[in-house]
Amino acid sequence: MKKKILVTGGAGFLGSHLCERLLNEGNEVVCLDNYFTGQKSNVVHLLSNPYFEMIRHDVTMPFFIEVDEIYNLACPASPIHYQYNPIKTVKTSVMGAVNMLGLAKRIKAKILQASTSEVYGDPQIHPQTESYWGHVNPIGERACYDEGKRAAETLFVNYHKQNNVRIKIIRIFNTYGPRMHPNDGRVVSNFIVQALQGKDITIYGDGSQSRSFCYYSDLLDGMIKLMNTGDDFTGPVNVGNPNEFTILELAEKIIRLTGSSSKIIRQPLPSDDPMQRQPDITLAKSKLNWEPKIELEEGLIKTIDFFKTIVK
Repeated sequence: MKKKILVTGGAGFLGSHLCERLLNEGNEVVCLDNYFTGQKSNVVHLLSNPYFEMIRHDVTMPFFIEVDEIYNLACPASPIHYQYNPIKTVKTSVMGAVNMLGLAKRIKAKILQASTSEVYGDPQIHPQTESYWGHVNPIGERACYDEGKRAAETLFVNYHKQNNVRIKIIRIFNTYGPRMHPNDGRVVSNFIVQALQGKDITIYGDGSQSRSFCYYSDLLDGMIKLMNTGDDFTGPVNVGNPNEFTILELAEKIIRLTGSSSKIIRQPLPSDDPMQRQPDITLAKSKLNWEPKIELEEGLIKTIDFFKTIVK
């Protein structure tokens, strides 16, 4: 049976891939986006599909529609974008969650919250499990995003307990792939753009801080599997790639794969930048039968091919 699905933030990097995937699986999709960081070019190829609808709307304002499922992805997700207007970032996370949960409650829809590994802050345990409460600076540079997402999780759990809203919470770890914004300040897109332009590649600190990089198609598999679990499992559940790489290793890999002559230069580490980020995906394996399939090198090659078409 064809489901009608609402995707907020649907013109963003992940949201647009999700819209495409859900359409390919035979669903009707309504994409909501205010184009703060989303781009119409990410979904323009879907507009000819009679089962796809694009609506310009900001989730901080109430929205009314009849759907079966809601994927709440609306929120700027890179430091450059979410620190540009921190008050707006908090509002998007918190009021967006209130509005979408209110909608889900009224129409009895199942709703998934795209949360983040940032709820763990600069973690003091490694790797991070879902039971870890995190180590977050509530007044730091990243707090608008970190605390906004933490508050959204709180709202989701309370709407579930108080109003029986069917919720799912996914904690997304660093995800990359085609359609990333070239100026989003994230490490993968930064390094690829710098390498393709033959510019110096900037790493902060000594480059020993580590990240785990998950290719977008693997992430979508986990997201859709979580949405399709029974009502007894709400999450939160970590979805990300547990293979850990230092930032320096990533820079060297991208230089090699692009055949670039870029040199690596170092700058001071920004405040509250986590030193380690690695998901424990035991829960995802047992509850979702999910683990990532795409290795970093394979995913980087596909991502570099995309950036070659847009970087001049």
